[in-house]
Amino acid sequence: MATFLLIIIYIAFIGLGIPDSIFGAAWPAIYGEFALPVSYASFVTLTTSFCTFLSSLVSGRIINRFGTYTVTAVSTVITVFSLFAISLSGNFGFIVLLAVPLGFGGGAIDSALNNYIALYYNAMQMNLLHCFYGVGVTISPYLLSFALGSGDSWRGGYKTVALLQMLIAVCVVLSLPLWRLHRKKTLEREPEEAPVTLKFREMLGIKRLPAVWTMFFASCAVEAVCGAWGSTFLVEQKGMAVELAARTVTLYYLGIALGRLLSGLLSIKLSCKRIMLFGEITLALAVAVLLLPLGYTAGIGLFLVGLGVSPIYPNLMHLTPKLFGRSVSQSIIGTQMAFASLGIMLSPVVFGFFAERFGVGLFPCFLAIVVLMLICGGIAVQKRKSDC
Repeated sequence: MATFLLIIIYIAFIGLGIPDSIFGAAWPAIYGEFALPVSYASFVTLTTSFCTFLSSLVSGRIINRFGTYTVTAVSTVITVFSLFAISLSGNFGFIVLLAVPLGFGGGAIDSALNNYIALYYNAMQMNLLHCFYGVGVTISPYLLSFALGSGDSWRGGYKTVALLQMLIAVCVVLSLPLWRLHRKKTLEREPEEAPVTLKFREMLGIKRLPAVWTMFFASCAVEAVCGAWGSTFLVEQKGMAVELAARTVTLYYLGIALGRLLSGLLSIKLSCKRIMLFGEITLALAVAVLLLPLGYTAGIGLFLVGLGVSPIYPNLMHLTPKLFGRSVSQSIIGTQMAFASLGIMLSPVVFGFFAERFGVGLFPCFLAIVVLMLICGGIAVQKRKSDC
């Protein structure tokens, strides 16, 4: 039964990833149809990120009141209607407006399922959860490209993705008996602590929580900056052709996927903290490689960045109930994801500001500063005796 529910949660996490990557893949066709400047994509991405941030902040209170199943099911259904509505949009303003429910829905699903896995499953299953997110972000651009290659428009791609999301929503909605049975079996084994909803100002006084927030912010900042600026760094600083740079950046995403898989396997023998320490060491090595003047080493450096950053988020998420207590974990996980969203939202913009004035060659130095933030936060967390 627990295995069947885990499969449903993995399917729901595929659904979390599906809306996150389709817009970027569809944007060249969208701004061409509406005759928009290419930079207008930021209106959608920033709206989505900001709503995810707000959703994460309030998710603890909402999930504690309505439950993980209800929040996940309702949020997944909301994303289905949003994707269908985008495919019918007659103007760009409507697409920006629909980014609001996508952001709120995604933030709620992410907070709810991360906390549920952290409470009731092991570290390997947490790492695999985030592997399935990778499946979701890979599927939707492929389906869009298939639609475009078949002579359909970006709207057809969005409809196809919305249909897939609808199937996922049906699976989640019909899984209610599994959630009830799992809760019943869990309560039979041990009494469950009543969830406690903390206010943000109350969390400020929790020892080492600011260090954990720093780690979430920094790890997601590394991911966002590499994803947004990695290819530009290869072209402008390393002299690669655009096509070669695009292929080389895939090494970064390969590093993330491989890192999550390895992290899940290593968690059978090693603690979460030890795995995160290896990730931090790998990130420091990656920055050193990126600082080398040789062009061909940049791909290796980006691969190592993906490999190093990949275990931080899922293992730190899994540690949350052990570090701070099961009863308050949902409230704390919501704030952790809010800081992660801030890292994703702000870091590419901040780097772009400096890159415009001082050049994209600052890329490895910027990463070095963010990695140093991550390591400093990691030192504080490593001192905690609680283990996983």
